[in-house]
Amino acid sequence: MELFEGVGESSSPPRNFGGFGGYDIRNDVYNRLVENGNEEAACNPEFREQLDAHFNRLPSRYILDVDMDRVEDVLLHQKLLALAKDPEKRPVFHVRYMETIQTSRDGNDDLQQCSRCHTEGVEHEGVVSSQKRNGDCEVDFEPCSKLGDLNLDVRKNAEDMERRQEVFQVPVYKVVFSTIDKPKLLSQLSALLSDIGLNIREAHVFSTTDGYSLDVFVVDGWPVEDTDGLHEAVEKAIARSEGSLSGSSPSHSVIEKALVTQPESDDWEIDRRLLKIGEKIASGSCGDLYRGVYLSQDVAVKILRSEHLNESLEIEFAQEVTILREVQHRNVVRFIGACTKLPHLCIVTEYMPGGSLYDFLHKDHNVLELPLLLRFAIDVCKGMEYLHQNNIIHRDLKTANLLMDVNKVVKVADFGVARFQNQEGVMTAETGTYRWMAPEVINHQPYDQKADVFSFAIVLWELRTGKVPYDTMTPLQAALGVRQGLRPELPDKTHPRLVELMKRCWEAVPSNRPSFSEITVELEELLQEVQTVSEHVGL
Repeated sequence: MELFEGVGESSSPPRNFGGFGGYDIRNDVYNRLVENGNEEAACNPEFREQLDAHFNRLPSRYILDVDMDRVEDVLLHQKLLALAKDPEKRPVFHVRYMETIQTSRDGNDDLQQCSRCHTEGVEHEGVVSSQKRNGDCEVDFEPCSKLGDLNLDVRKNAEDMERRQEVFQVPVYKVVFSTIDKPKLLSQLSALLSDIGLNIREAHVFSTTDGYSLDVFVVDGWPVEDTDGLHEAVEKAIARSEGSLSGSSPSHSVIEKALVTQPESDDWEIDRRLLKIGEKIASGSCGDLYRGVYLSQDVAVKILRSEHLNESLEIEFAQEVTILREVQHRNVVRFIGACTKLPHLCIVTEYMPGGSLYDFLHKDHNVLELPLLLRFAIDVCKGMEYLHQNNIIHRDLKTANLLMDVNKVVKVADFGVARFQNQEGVMTAETGTYRWMAPEVINHQPYDQKADVFSFAIVLWELRTGKVPYDTMTPLQAALGVRQGLRPELPDKTHPRLVELMKRCWEAVPSNRPSFSEITVELEELLQEVQTVSEHVGL
């Protein structure tokens, strides 16, 4: 599977476009449309200008993906993006049958060279020799000395060969979506296609300059050539999503409604005029983090970009404020206040000068000795234990969301997708970051606080190895692997109790994972043991 994916799951990094030496492919697209007799291209004097405007909305690499044999796809994309402006129609989509490919039982799209050689050998020679001929492939059985055995082996292998070479006809489709661009959109669309039973062969993901998405998937898995049937299946799947894919325009009452149950906000509503914004620390898909000063104290300010605001983001913002107001613990980042007046939404927390554990490991390339690793892990556990005791699931526990103060005390941060656990004790919405995400969350199964424990296991592995989880895979490939049982390779030369703890924390069955209370006790005992051994060695 080929997946082009960038930092945000609804965007892709631009490819180098300089190699064209100023040559503009758009001229070819326009000329090809005219040559193909496209009526609008030939008759509409504003068509070329509209075509240029379409390309200008999209990243330059979009041009590189244009199939010159199907330039009409550009007009389809233009139409879908136009339709997506209507909230009642979002998300808009189009399904097209592309081709039927032949695949063998082993899943290869074309019969492999070996298979062709075997077939030719049987047809032309009667029996294929076990020795390689020039240009032929070696068959997978050894010659036998007894004639009876030889006949049996030939017959058996001929049957195996025939079974392996059985050819299946696989229809391939292209499905194109357009809607409001937002975080996790690629994840949602991928899950939607997966739920229909489709396999994603390619995904080409584009974000427009004005906040819309164009997501192009090449898929198989729909068993017959039936475009109408697949279109209906996608339509039903979208209906089941209950509007989560549509996006919406900002509603100025959403935050007020979400915070209506809060106590008086006089103690935490921040006067933006008293907030001094300094350097940018980090950027996210829909907001930026800045260093700032508020009432003479250093603070971190998360500012949501007004152009990305929609009802979904406003609800998330209100949820984060609600949760931050409720928590106060040494290992949880301290909430100072928030600006809740649209369109200038921001959350102000204590400034953490030590930065994130992600940067500490992967940018600064620090190697953790076991005692420091255990202290970091215990800090995380204590913060998470406190959250779970207060019925809060973080849902995005990863090293990027674990921050250090000046004394290297680690605190849990970023409650943008955290939620209070419901009365039934389970949730089903997919959220988080794929490389750290529990399989039950990826699979859209009910989940509880044990999903955070799985994420902690990946954090623990990361602290030990200094590596990014599944660093040779795309996030989506990692997710598909995890749901099938994939886990990071256990690190060598690691304390056996730490290895055993990792394995228990990333168990596939959530109930088999320990709680953070149990993990804290184990880690503190291990730290005590390590320190005792170190003291004896020192003597």
